[in-house]
Parts: sequence; C-alpha cells; structure tokens
Amino acid sequence: MNLTFRTKSRHGYSVKFSPYFPQRLACVSSQYFGIAGCGSLFILDVYPNEIRLVKLFDWNDGLFDLTWAENNENVLVTASGDGSIQVWDVAQNQVPLKILKEHTKEVNAVDWSQTRNEHFVISGSWDKSIKLWDILHSNSLLTFLGHEHIVYNVSWAPHIPGCFASASGDHTVRLWDRRKPEGCIALIPAHEGEVLTCDWCKYDQNILFSGSVDGVIRGWDMRNTSQPRCELRGHRYAVRRIRTSPFVGSVLASASYDFSVKLWEVDRQVCVDTIEHHTEFVYGLDFNIHNPGQMADCGWDELVHVYQPSSAVFAPIVSVQN
Repeated sequence: MNLTFRTKSRHGYSVKFSPYFPQRLACVSSQYFGIAGCGSLFILDVYPNEIRLVKLFDWNDGLFDLTWAENNENVLVTASGDGSIQVWDVAQNQVPLKILKEHTKEVNAVDWSQTRNEHFVISGSWDKSIKLWDILHSNSLLTFLGHEHIVYNVSWAPHIPGCFASASGDHTVRLWDRRKPEGCIALIPAHEGEVLTCDWCKYDQNILFSGSVDGVIRGWDMRNTSQPRCELRGHRYAVRRIRTSPFVGSVLASASYDFSVKLWEVDRQVCVDTIEHHTEFVYGLDFNIHNPGQMADCGWDELVHVYQPSSAVFAPIVSVQN
C-alpha cells in the first residue's frame, strides 16, 4: 500500500498519526518553503484506497510542527513562524481555541507529554528557548534556557516523568527536568554539525537517538554519554526527522534532505530499507501506533505518503496481529 495526498502549494513540515483514531493523520505545512506566506493544517483520514481530507485549517504564518493531545481525541497543538503555538479543536472551530505567544522568533517544535497524569506541552524556538505550557493557562509555566543556537526539536521521555530532550543548532542534545528549571541536567556534544532531531526509544528509557546535518544518526545511553552506543551512516545529506518504532525496539526510521526515508536495524547498525518517493526534502515522518508497520511522511514536494514498507523488519509483529 502506498497512498498519496497532495497539499497543493503547501510544503509539508510534519505529520502525526492520531493516538486515538487508527485512520486519522494530521499534517502541517507552509507556503513558499516556510520563508513567507501562510500555513495550513490538514486533518486526513486514511482508507484502504485513498487519503481523504476531513478538515482544513489555515493560519497567517507558516506551521512547522504539531502534536496531538493525549487527553482529548480532537485537540492538537501546532507551532508557527510567528512565535506562537495554537490549540485547535478539529471537531469544531475554524479558529484556534487558544493562541499562546511568548517566543520571540519562529517555533520549530511542540510535543505533548505522554507520561500518565501529565498534560504538558513543550515548545522549542529559534529564540534558543524552550517553554513549558499547560494549555488551560494563558502563560507558560517555565522557560528553559541554555542552548546557544536554534532549538530544532523537543521530545518528552515516554517513561521518565518530567524529563525531555532537545536538539539544537549548537551541536548538542540536552536533557531537562521540568522540576529542575535552573538548567539542563545533561549536555551531550552529539554531532559535528547542527542537531535537527531527537527521539527516545519506546522500549528502553535510557536510550535516545539524535540526527544531524552531518547526515549521521547516533544512539546515546543516558547512563554514559561519553560516546555514542551506535552510529548509523547512509544518508547523503541532513537527517531532518527520526522516529523510533512503537512496535519493534530495535527499529528506527529517518527522513532526510536527500529525498529519502530509511529504516534501520539499530542493534546491527544497518539500513534495511530505503524509500525514495519524494522529489524534495523530506521533513515529516511518523509511525501509526494502531497499525504495525504503517508509516506516513511529508515533504517540500507537496506530497503526503502513507505506506507499509516492504522491509521484513515488521513481519513478526504483523503476523502476530493478524
């Protein structure tokens, strides 16, 4: 299966499957490659033979990332080039429920905490800061400072309450604890170039991965960050997004400026599949937590793809489910 949806003059930046509905997918995009113009949020439903548009929301600046709420199936948060984050109810309004603006430059990343009984959102910005939000309030709860360059990505730890990671243009990955706002709790000089993305292993709370403009993906063990535990090489250009599999602990996917998505078997440090169905930078990437092996990506070629890779890495999981 390889289904395609065209975002029509909007360049894709991020895609996320719903944590509630198996068929639902959201994509954020921007006009003119995010340099100028407005942004659009697409709510899509994936069917066996087509991707169908459910709702379309427009914003007056580019939209660069999104995160679904973990406590309401219709709420999601987007990150915008005007320094704000928007809270949307996709079942109702054409305008945001709330607009939260404290960042002084573009917001690159947002993430909703997956820890039980926590309903916090973090945002990372070109202004080098990270902010912690409770979307029921109008002001941020905390601001985390320390990065010396753009914060490109933020990611809550799925198994460590209150902990999150950030990736920055200052070549580092940093760990933070919302209960310790005075500074980062660990600093990893992760790459020789800007670090654009990071993601946690879903099966080992100590393992974090990072991807960089140097084209390299590295795995880190939080108990000893003096050197990477693994290194994945194969992309020719910058690694823009990495996602760890929710079904197979040793599988990781990456999206790159070399127009490709790669699947990796981390334990063996090998690429097991390369998907080349984009003709521009690939920015967004996600796994469907309801459908083993199903993935989605989006790129600057105005295309969203939903597909099941041919690689055998998912075969044991799929056969069990069936």
